[in-house]
Amino acid sequence: MDILYSRGKSSASEVREAMPNAPGYSAVRAMLRVLEEKGHIKHDVDGVKYVFSPTVPRDKAKRSAVKHLLDTFFNESPEQVVAALLDVSATRMTREELDRMAEMIEKAKKEGR
Repeated sequence: MDILYSRGKSSASEVREAMPNAPGYSAVRAMLRVLEEKGHIKHDVDGVKYVFSPTVPRDKAKRSAVKHLLDTFFNESPEQVVAALLDVSATRMTREELDRMAEMIEKAKKEGR
């Protein structure tokens, strides 16, 4: 999906070429088929090849993925997500990033979320 979001559209072979440690062509085609069946992407025909593109805006897909992660791994607890994020990323986060996160939390408190 990241490749399709960054490029806008690509054929299966173009997606495969852009992947680090890419699986075989058949595996890429299978992944694209599953993504299309789930409604995340669509294809258009360009000559003899299919050209795939996202059907959902990146921000909406991002929110959906985070909600799925929250529901699946963190018992719907944003606190557990933040704790895991800080545990994994705290040494790589800058003071500015931590300050921005703190500002987001304060804003959410004021808005009564």
